[in-house]
Amino acid sequence: MLQEKGKALKKPVYLDHHSTTPIDPRVLALLQRIQKDHFGNPASAGHAFGWAAARLVDEAREKVAHLFGGTAREVIFTSGATEADNLAVLGVAEVYGSGGGHVVTSNLEHEAVRGPLEEFARRGGRVTTVVAGSDGRVAAADIADALQSDTILVTVMAAQNEIGTLQPVTEIGRICKQRGVLFHTDAAQAAGRISLDVERDGVDLMSLSSHKIYGPKGVGALYVRRRDPRVTLGPLQFGGGQERGLRPGTLNVPGIAAFGEACRLAKEEMGDEAERLHGLREQLWTALEGELDGVYLNGSSEHRLAGNLNVSFEGIRAHRLLGALTVLAVSSSSACSSGETRPSVILEAIGVPPDLAMASLRIGLGRFTTTEEVDFAAAKIIAVVRKLRG
Repeated sequence: MLQEKGKALKKPVYLDHHSTTPIDPRVLALLQRIQKDHFGNPASAGHAFGWAAARLVDEAREKVAHLFGGTAREVIFTSGATEADNLAVLGVAEVYGSGGGHVVTSNLEHEAVRGPLEEFARRGGRVTTVVAGSDGRVAAADIADALQSDTILVTVMAAQNEIGTLQPVTEIGRICKQRGVLFHTDAAQAAGRISLDVERDGVDLMSLSSHKIYGPKGVGALYVRRRDPRVTLGPLQFGGGQERGLRPGTLNVPGIAAFGEACRLAKEEMGDEAERLHGLREQLWTALEGELDGVYLNGSSEHRLAGNLNVSFEGIRAHRLLGALTVLAVSSSSACSSGETRPSVILEAIGVPPDLAMASLRIGLGRFTTTEEVDFAAAKIIAVVRKLRG
């Protein structure tokens, strides 16, 4: 989507796209039209209103599946990636764990995965956590070494939500296939931003979220492989047969249709968008690094989401920096824990010293970020850092 030139700079400038993204106007137009014209229940099979709603859901399922190379029948709609992560981890444990079993994960996972893994352990399961390197990447060989005879699942996120690091999903998937272990990836940050293919990557379960790819909040999906192997999950909720009995309840037709459209747009525009965001990120990083001493990039410089920049500023605290940057929407940690005053657990996990971990900013550039906004953000951050240090 082309950016407007010469448009007046609106403040505050939104640079927190890993927390959430603004809904794309094209998606919003579809959402509003369906809210108005298609209020039927897709489970109502006896009249035209239900048929129309069911068609919209079917079309959305195709669009979502096309984003990552799956099939429509492998898409289960949820309320978001958190529910999808819970269904993947605990659903696998219910069927394959027999009250125990073993799961391998990384030390960089989102709370949406860490939480159900803690519940899995409480129920008698065992969890091995593989430690990432200082660049924020997990070694596929370390995943292989962690596998045991009763390992039922490997869950490693595709892209880290704080430091933007891309994990070697294809290599991990290949190892899991060779060892006959199911592989789940939380792709909330990766879907629509990088190329994902469940066949190439050997993925059996994948979690997605609409509001991370310019769709509405309150809707997401879980990809569940149906062949080679056919994955069976135990439900977390009960009381209806919707979504193959895994997610009972009346479907959110407008949200699902809008999510599908967001996936379609992401598939079409992902390459050009990533190239543009990479240029903006380098523009911002070059300005910060060139004007300030004691500025450090957290995470991999090579294997990274195009729009992500996580930096630490020596000699200051992030909460003071944020307090002086009210004209910029940025964060000091993941949005789910931004109220905490302790260092980010992710930065600690990759060995960032506590003083620098407490002085970090996460900047997330997005589809509607402009060159002018990046220039403004760079100048503002540089000025505030100099003032605080002075």
